[in-house]
Amino acid sequence: MVLICALLSVVLTAVLSQSKHEVRWLPCEFIDEHVVIVEELVLGKKMNISETKYQHRNAGLQFGNPGDRPVRSDLITFLATASKVDMRRYMKEGLDTLQCEVRRYRTGASPVRWPSMGAQEHDNWFTCTLRHTEGHFVITSFLRHSPSVPDVMQPNLQWSPIADRDIITTTAVVLMFSNTPSVVVALMEEQTLNCEFAVDHKAAHLTVEWYLQRNGYPTTKLFSYASHTGQSEGSGVSVKAIAKGDASLKIPLTRETSEGTYVCSLHIPPLSGSCNIPVEIKEPPFVSLNVNSEVSLSEGELQRVDCEAKGYYPLDVHMEWVRKSVNPGTSHVFEVLNTLGIVKFPSHRHNPDGTYSSIAYFLLRPTLQDSGYLYTCRVSHKALQMPIRKSFTLSVTRKDSYIWYLPPLLSIIGILALLLSRRHAGKA
Repeated sequence: MVLICALLSVVLTAVLSQSKHEVRWLPCEFIDEHVVIVEELVLGKKMNISETKYQHRNAGLQFGNPGDRPVRSDLITFLATASKVDMRRYMKEGLDTLQCEVRRYRTGASPVRWPSMGAQEHDNWFTCTLRHTEGHFVITSFLRHSPSVPDVMQPNLQWSPIADRDIITTTAVVLMFSNTPSVVVALMEEQTLNCEFAVDHKAAHLTVEWYLQRNGYPTTKLFSYASHTGQSEGSGVSVKAIAKGDASLKIPLTRETSEGTYVCSLHIPPLSGSCNIPVEIKEPPFVSLNVNSEVSLSEGELQRVDCEAKGYYPLDVHMEWVRKSVNPGTSHVFEVLNTLGIVKFPSHRHNPDGTYSSIAYFLLRPTLQDSGYLYTCRVSHKALQMPIRKSFTLSVTRKDSYIWYLPPLLSIIGILALLLSRRHAGKA
């Protein structure tokens, strides 16, 4: 029994210690394309318009050598053979966290031979994208397939068909990788957007560019570099690092204008790839009340109660006042004060650091029935996983009535006044 346990331990250790280079097969989705010609009326004339239809098909990505039998013979198999570009080197975590997608890729109207051994002018091209299910990284590889018979695309751009059990033998020639496929960052922080690449041959003529796309604004070019001229424009990317396959962009200090989609573009003729990295800026609010956790008022006494949320970004914030009774034997259902029209919201303030601040307040003039209520301000914001709550408990005391003391007090004052007047009269 001890021997069996020891053997099992060795086997498990070996399995767990396998490197990503030993990955043999991954389930994939192949998004196929079919071009159809439809007849439409354009300015009163009939014209043939090409329209692309997409078909989602089950497939597998297999790593191995030319001629290998497929792991799943009932599926389309994209066989990635040995290459200097190996996407498995960039897989950071378990295979169960990966989503695989294969698409066809067009290189343009004029065929260009890829500068590596075995390549042909009429090679077929595919892209294979591996995404981590929790957004930790994304890998996109360009796969080259050399058909046994040259496959010349028809004038209508119709692809050659792929049957359900076909084996497409490919070689990865270019790869793009990012471990920051999406970024959430605070204001006034440094941030590096990761963009790496690999090519299967040296001295590749490549162009690296970075763009920023913001809603409602024209696209801005942040950086560009062309290897054949050695010239670069812009900042944030190390030219020396590009020579080693690292085109990462450094944002010095994030501001409101730093928010948007950053595009890392790589062009190596005839291939062009890009990695889109959305950057979102979030700052959670700091919430406070202008009263303590226990508030004691006399009946009818006026008190303004402020709930302030400050230092948040972006602008959208939801603030509401609610209350419920904490007295024994009463209903503990929350009552939303916002719906009663008593909560006021002055306009928000735009702070110098780019954040925002807001106040939600109401005027409290309690009755004895309000005593024992818990008042809570709830603040929701996209930078918060759950709302922030700030509360106080109200106690109301009976207001003393002085009307009962007024008649005797006036009588005493009258008697004193009469005595004083007689005293003055006697002296006179």
